[in-house]
Amino acid sequence: MDQKPKLKVLIINGPNLNLLGTRQPEIYGILSFEDYLEELRTEFEGCYIDYFQSNQEGDLIDAIQKCKINHDGLIINPGGFTHTSIGIRDAIEAINMPTVEVHISNILEREAFRQNSLISDVCYFSIIGIGMKGYRMAILRLREILS
Repeated sequence: MDQKPKLKVLIINGPNLNLLGTRQPEIYGILSFEDYLEELRTEFEGCYIDYFQSNQEGDLIDAIQKCKINHDGLIINPGGFTHTSIGIRDAIEAINMPTVEVHISNILEREAFRQNSLISDVCYFSIIGIGMKGYRMAILRLREILS
């Protein structure tokens, strides 16, 4: 008898995060997100973890809006749109579902223009600066929020 996953999570990554593993490894590490995603799926077998990445703001907004149809929670790393996109912020606020913001690097210790997040205040929680482990922590946090 098949059991349904206890938690359905969508991870959304924004611009340039498709380059993880090759882009600035001193900041982002050498592991691709696809490889890390397989690790997450293995570790959290009881969860359904879906993934979407785009370099286009409108595609990210569309994915956020559709998220509530098939998922219980959202993990988002909007990349550079963190600091510029009111549209992404408004989409997260509009879906009114548990959302965790993740940043691989510590945006608070980077360039001044990266230190402000337009989405933090519409997320349940933010995890910043602990590398890829932030996504794992976000899944744990969503499980806690939704239990």
